[in-house]
Parts: sequence; structure tokens; C-alpha cells
Amino acid sequence: MRLKISLLALGVGASALLALPAAAADNPIRIGLTCPFTGGSAPMGESLRNAVRLAVEEINWKGGVLGRPIELVERDDEANPDKGRAHAQELIEKVKVVATIGSCNTGVVLKTLDLYQKAKIPLLVPVATGVAITTAYAKAPEHYIFRTSANDEIQAQLVAREAVERRRFKKVAVLHDTTAYGEQGKDFLLAELTKYGVKPVSVSAFPLGEADLTAALDKARKAGAEVILTYTVGPELAVIANGRAKLGWKAPIIGSWPLSWTNFLSAARGNAEGASMPQTFIEEPVNSRRTEFIVTYLGKTQLKRISSAVSAAQGYDTMLLLAAAIRQAGSTAGPKIRAALENLEERVQGVVTTYERPFTAQDHEAITDNMVVMGEVRRGLVLFAHKEDEKAAIVGRKRQADEMPKAVSISSGE
Repeated sequence: MRLKISLLALGVGASALLALPAAAADNPIRIGLTCPFTGGSAPMGESLRNAVRLAVEEINWKGGVLGRPIELVERDDEANPDKGRAHAQELIEKVKVVATIGSCNTGVVLKTLDLYQKAKIPLLVPVATGVAITTAYAKAPEHYIFRTSANDEIQAQLVAREAVERRRFKKVAVLHDTTAYGEQGKDFLLAELTKYGVKPVSVSAFPLGEADLTAALDKARKAGAEVILTYTVGPELAVIANGRAKLGWKAPIIGSWPLSWTNFLSAARGNAEGASMPQTFIEEPVNSRRTEFIVTYLGKTQLKRISSAVSAAQGYDTMLLLAAAIRQAGSTAGPKIRAALENLEERVQGVVTTYERPFTAQDHEAITDNMVVMGEVRRGLVLFAHKEDEKAAIVGRKRQADEMPKAVSISSGE
């Protein structure tokens, strides 16, 4: 059942700072927010920014944190690692943020890790999925990098499981881009397929911006592929779906989470139907918490649907977790916020899940594989692929400590 929403915004006041004393309003807690708000990755960044703003407005309307308002300092990194690093330096050295939420692309995040680690300022990563993000400093006495998205190892596991175990395809083709994101995704996919005793009949790589992939698709078709596994981003996914249609080929597409982005769905239109991908959040009103979030988000942005629902949900939850950590720390000092995140006592009701001690000193990944479901494009919308997942979402799935992803060291992309 799809929620029909008028342009309605729920709850929060027009001026969140009015509830705070003047002195407190003059001394805000500055939080950095970095992501691409322009370019091909913009659906992630825009959705993240809208949701984090929503969370901040709610927090400030309730009186802020430690009697002070949250102030977001936003920067567009354009998915460019060098720009991301420059923004990180500015946020740390000039703006003096107490923490940063970002970014959406792993290449950007990896370029900034050393800055946040050295400055002892927490970096909370709500979208980027490269495994190396949380393993780079995992052995350091104090680790300042945290993540609230499903990493690529988890996603590859679900893609392979869906294709081989659930749908019983034996002849698979893999198409991936040549960014670090696509290369890492391909490596994880091949590793997972090997566990099932499956060797792809075709593996094709392509650069971002490729406008015609019919040759690679025809190669896969002629090799007997029954399914197309993908690891790339929205625009290129549309090229794959449209190229498949041009060939008159009906092989289903299963891939990483960008298959849910609106810049794929809009460009591929009917050719996107049936595409499946891992999701931590699906824009369906399965419980009251998600319904409130969806209605409020769409009402405030005046959109018909969220451009990247996963980015929005994870961003919203990340801001709530960070605020809870600052409250518990009773301080805006980076080491104290880090320590609070690693032993969070507050039960935080987010929209992806209800978080109960989402991090430990040894593990900075909030999402485990049991919390991720498969989405499927139907009628241009991303819906639950399987009924049992939709039913489970009513109650919500919580993190399982015994299902932590393995610490591996592989360079990564998105």
C-alpha cells in the first residue's frame, strides 16, 4: 500500500531557536555536513541534507542539545575527493565543528579520514559504503570514524544471495564501472559468487559517463547470462537498463543500492521495472515512525517521493545518534563524543531501526546484514521485494553483534 501525501508538514515550529535563551542561541553547536548537492550523485546529497535539516529542526525545537542549538555548516563536495578534503580542512580548522556528517562517496571520505582522526573529531558516515572507511583506523587506540550505512560487503552478500540462492540463477553477468566503488563491488560480488560455486559467464567494466553499453550487454547475452549483476551509479544503471531493452533482452537486473535512485528510475522509466537492490529503508508507511518521517519529509520539501530514501533515512538517524552522544557526553569535545558513541546509553528511535548501543569501541558499523532487505522496482517505485521483509519492517530489525562485517582492507568508491 502506497502512502498518498498532500503538501503537508508535521510538527516542528517555524523558528526553532525561539525556545532557547539568547545567550545559548549565540553559541551554537556547529556540525559539518558534506555531500554532493550537484552532479550525478546529487540524489544522495540532496536527500541526506533535507533529512539532516529535518532532524536538526526537531532537535532545536525541543531546546537543542546541552541548552544550545545545532547549527549545520553545509558544503557541496561535488563527489570530488580533493574538494572534500579542502572542505574537511575548513570545517576542522576554521569553522571548528564538533563533528561532521558525510560524505556520500567513499572516495571523498577516504581522502578526509586522516584529518578527522588527527583532529580527534568524530566523522559519521551516513551514506558511503566502502569497507575501508571503518577499517582504516580500526586498530588505533581511539577511532573517530563511524558509519550508519550498509557497507559493500553486506550489499554484495545480499545481491549474490538474491540471484543464486533465492532465484537460482547459475549463469550470471557482472557489469561494473571502473571507479574504486565499481571495482570493489565487483571484487566482493565475485567472492560471494565463488562461495556458491558460480563463475560469471561475462564480466564487463566501463568508465562513468559511458552512453552506450549494448556491446557489453550483447556479449553477456550471447554467453548465456540469465541475470545481470551491477555495481555502478544511477545514470550508468539507466544506460544498462535501456541498452538491455534495445536488445530485446529480458534478463533481470540485480545490483547495489543505486538501483533505487531517482536518476536511474527517471532515465530508465519502464526499463527499470523488476530491478532489485539492497535497502536499509523503503519509502513505505509500514509503521507509525516511518509514516511520520515520510509525511514530514515530503511535506517540507514539497516532493512526491524521496530522491534517495536510504540516504535520507540514514542521514536523519545519524543526526539523532550524534545528538544523543553529545547529550550523554555533556560536552562538545571530540574524545568525549567518541566515547559516548561507543557506549551509547540512550535508546534512539530512528526510522531505519531503533538503535540500542549501535557502536562499540571495537566496531563502528551500526548496520549488520540482518537489517538490510531487498527492494524491487514496481510501477516506478521501490517497494519491498519480499512480503516477509515488509512484515518484519513493522516491528523493525535490530543490530546483531554476532553479525558484524569482517575487517578487510580493500580500497573503495561510492
